[in-house]
Amino acid sequence: MSNSTDHNRSSTAALDGPPSLAIVVPCYNEEEVLSETFAALEKVMTSMLTANKISDASKLYFVDDGSKDKTWQMLEQKAQNDGHVIAIKLSRNKGHQNALYAGLCTTTEDLVVSIDADLQDGPENIKAMVDEYAKGHDVVYGVRSERKTDTFFKRFTAEGYYHLMRKMGVDLVFNHADFRLMSRKALEAFKEYPEANLFLRGIVREVGFSSSSVEYERQERFAGESKYPLRKMLSFAWEGVSSFSTVPLRAITVMGFVAGFLSLAMIFWVLGVRIFTDSAIPGWASVLLPLLFIGSVQLMCLGILGEYVAKIYAEVKRRPKYHVEEVLRRD
Repeated sequence: MSNSTDHNRSSTAALDGPPSLAIVVPCYNEEEVLSETFAALEKVMTSMLTANKISDASKLYFVDDGSKDKTWQMLEQKAQNDGHVIAIKLSRNKGHQNALYAGLCTTTEDLVVSIDADLQDGPENIKAMVDEYAKGHDVVYGVRSERKTDTFFKRFTAEGYYHLMRKMGVDLVFNHADFRLMSRKALEAFKEYPEANLFLRGIVREVGFSSSSVEYERQERFAGESKYPLRKMLSFAWEGVSSFSTVPLRAITVMGFVAGFLSLAMIFWVLGVRIFTDSAIPGWASVLLPLLFIGSVQLMCLGILGEYVAKIYAEVKRRPKYHVEEVLRRD
C-alpha cells in the first residue's frame, strides 16, 4: 500500500509539479524573536523552492493571538512587503491551541506545517518532514530526541505526563508537541472535529492516516520568554486528560469502593476497641475519622465531576473558537 501511494504521489508530482506548502506560526508577544523567525523560515522555504521540493505558491501564515506588544505591526509590515507572507489577526487572545487552529483552517495549500515562533523546534527540520510526505505519509510528527534545554523539573513532569496519558489509554506520540506536517487530506479530516476543548496533538492522532516522525534536538529559545508558565502547563495537561480519557471518572467508582471498604474496616476496628478495651474515648473515632475521610473523597469526586460538566457546558454552547479581525496579504 505504501509503495502504491509513493508511486501515485510521484506521478502526480511529475504531472502537476511539487506541492504547495503552508507554514503556520501562532504568535503571542513575539516581537523580540519575530525578525529571526522571518529570516529562518524564509531561508528554509527558499532552499526547498530551489530544490523543487515545494511550489512557488507556498505561504507563511502568522497568526497574532491578541499580542500586546508590536507583534502585529511587524506582521502587518511583513505581509505588505512579502507576497509569501499572510498575517492573521484574531480579535482577542484565545490561547495557543485556538490560534494554531485558526491558522490551520485558513490555509489552502497541499501541505501544512505548524511550528512555534520561538525557533526551538528548528525550521530546518521542515525539509525532512516534506521528504517523509514524499514517501507516502500524510502526517509527520516532529519528535524531540532529547530535552537538554529543559530543567530537570520540566523534563521529569513532561515525560511523566506522556507516560500517564498512555496509561489512561490516550494515544499520544511521545515527546511530540505541535510541530508537525499534515497533508491536505489529513487536514480536511482534522477540521471535521468541531470540539470546543482543543487538544490538537490528541485530535491529530485520532484522525489517523499513514504517519511518520522526524527526530530533532530542541534548541534554546532564541529570545523572549516562554508563554507556558507552570500554571498554564498544568491547565493544558488537564485539558488533554479530560478531553481524551474517562479514567478519572472511572476512578471515582474505584474510590467509592475503596472508601466503603475502609469505612467498613474502621467500623469493625471501632467496635473492637469499644467492646474489648477500656481505652476508647466515647464518640471520637466513630465520628471524626470517617467524617474526614469520606468528606475528602466526596469533595475530590465532586471536583472531578465538575471539571467534566464544565467541559460539557463549553461544548453545548457551541461558541466560536475565535474571531478573525483582519487578514493581510499582498495581492
